[in-house]
Amino acid sequence: MARFRTNHSSSSKTGGNTIVRVGLFGAIIAGLVYFFNQSQQEPSIDYAGEAYYLPSGGTGQVVHHQGFSLSYDNNWEQAEWTAHILTASQLRQQWNRRQDNWRKDDMVRGGTASTNDYRGSGYDRGHLVPFADLAWNAEWADESFMMSNISPQARQFNQGIWRELEELTRDWAKKFDRLYVITGPVMTRDPKGEIGRETKVAIPAAYFKVLLDLEDPEQKGIGFILPNQVSYDPLFEYAASIDEVEALTGLDFFGDLLPSELEDELEANGNIDLWPFNQRKYNERINDWNNVND
Repeated sequence: MARFRTNHSSSSKTGGNTIVRVGLFGAIIAGLVYFFNQSQQEPSIDYAGEAYYLPSGGTGQVVHHQGFSLSYDNNWEQAEWTAHILTASQLRQQWNRRQDNWRKDDMVRGGTASTNDYRGSGYDRGHLVPFADLAWNAEWADESFMMSNISPQARQFNQGIWRELEELTRDWAKKFDRLYVITGPVMTRDPKGEIGRETKVAIPAAYFKVLLDLEDPEQKGIGFILPNQVSYDPLFEYAASIDEVEALTGLDFFGDLLPSELEDELEANGNIDLWPFNQRKYNERINDWNNVND
């Protein structure tokens, strides 16, 4: 902290010293309050500048939004992957109200699907980067409703096991402090079909999510491969190593982020014992979430 100058020109030595002491004390208190408030705020992070954690091996157009990046595939009319960083400090902040501002993404060359393409299809507009992961920042959360971040998901999948995985991911981010999150449809499997009134949108047969924790003393990674359908199985049965997800998708995760030896070690080991699963969320899915009306 900067040193404060005293006023030696005061006509009253005692009064002058008292004023100086009061002024100095007030300045110290103000400084402490300022630094405390600053420490409680999420630091400004340009995630798009952290390109070293983005996947490689894709063929789409890479687009950087404020809170996440994605690679848009015009053949499937959706992102082949999305990438964002999730931290405990973000998730502890107050959420902004969900606005459901569905719209096309003007940053994608050739345009994106529209919300009209999903209307009457029987499929949900499923988020790849969840609104709740960004809800602490109104602008970032609003961008999650761009159609470049949306994929056609079976309703009981989107509101069932996919919801459970998203909520657990946030729980893990709170526990481990910071996660790298990569999400997308499995484009190496034939789609289930297509929807769309204006643009033809492929319906993925499955989705993947890859998580990397470098903050916890026991650094670790895990992947998930989930069929786009209702599931009554425990979530951990869909867990995989990052290597297995790479082999399925043809994407390379974290190649520019990790030293090669550490990358090989973390991506080969998908130890589910290092990721605590939640029995209550599983019970809610089986009893409630899977029973949404079509």
